[in-house]
Amino acid sequence: MKNPAREEEWASWMRSAIAGDSRAYQKLLIAVAPHLRVMARKRCEQYGAPASEAEDVVQEVLLAIHLKRGTWDSSRPLGPWMAALVRNKLIDSLRRRGRQASVPLEDVIAILESEERLDAGDRMDVEQILARLKDPQRTIVKSISIEGSSVRETAERLKMTEVAVRVALHRALKALSALYSEQAK
Repeated sequence: MKNPAREEEWASWMRSAIAGDSRAYQKLLIAVAPHLRVMARKRCEQYGAPASEAEDVVQEVLLAIHLKRGTWDSSRPLGPWMAALVRNKLIDSLRRRGRQASVPLEDVIAILESEERLDAGDRMDVEQILARLKDPQRTIVKSISIEGSSVRETAERLKMTEVAVRVALHRALKALSALYSEQAK
C-alpha cells in the first residue's frame, strides 16, 4: 500500500474491530471498500476476467474480512492481507466459472436468420443443431428466428403466453450458443 498513514489507520480500526468496537469496524469496511474495488478491477484485468466479476469479488472479500478477521496478524500490515483475499477470491470465482466459452446470442441469431444464404452443408448443420433442442424451444426458434413470425403469433399458435415464449426463446438461444461453441471446437 502506498499510503502508510492510511494503512496504520485501517490497521488500528481492524484491531479495535477485533476487540469488539463496531463503530471502528464500520469505519474500516466503508474505508476499504473503494480500495478493494480498485484492486478487484485491476486483478480482473490482469487475469482476463470480465470487469463484471469485480463487484462480486469485492462482496466476497468483505465477507471474508468479516469471517476471517481473527486470522489477521495485527503485527503485520493490513493491505497485503486484503490484497491476498482479493487475489484468492478472484481465483475462486474464475475456478467456479471454469472454461466457459461464450458466443454472443446475437451471433447465433445471425446464423439462424441467414439460413437462406447458407449452402446445403451449412443448412444441414443448422438443422442438426436445432434438432438438439427440445420442443417447444425448437419450434419457437424456428418460428421466430427462421420463419420470421412475431412473438405474439408464435404464442397464439402454441397456446402460450408471450412472456413464456420470450423466456423459452432466450433459453433456447442460450442453449444454441453453447451447442454452437461445442461444435466450433
